[in-house]
Amino acid sequence: MAIRVPRIIKKSSSTSLDVPKGHFAVYVGEMQKKRFVIPISYLSQPSFQDLLSQAEEEFGFDHPMGGVTIPCSEDIFIGITSQFRI
Repeated sequence: MAIRVPRIIKKSSSTSLDVPKGHFAVYVGEMQKKRFVIPISYLSQPSFQDLLSQAEEEFGFDHPMGGVTIPCSEDIFIGITSQFRI
């Protein structure tokens, strides 16, 4: 039996035009920010909503690159999102 890992697209340098339909960009990291393009279906996940609440408290939702900044390590972000059954 295979485990389905949600599709996360990691981009080092791209623009908002590189985001496929049904996805959005997030910037993940505490010091060095890495850009990920993730499915909008993640918005319905309670653990992702918790990350967004932390992001709102720390950064607000106005990111100059057109995405949301998530204030956690890349490993934690991938660990949380890999558990989603979408």
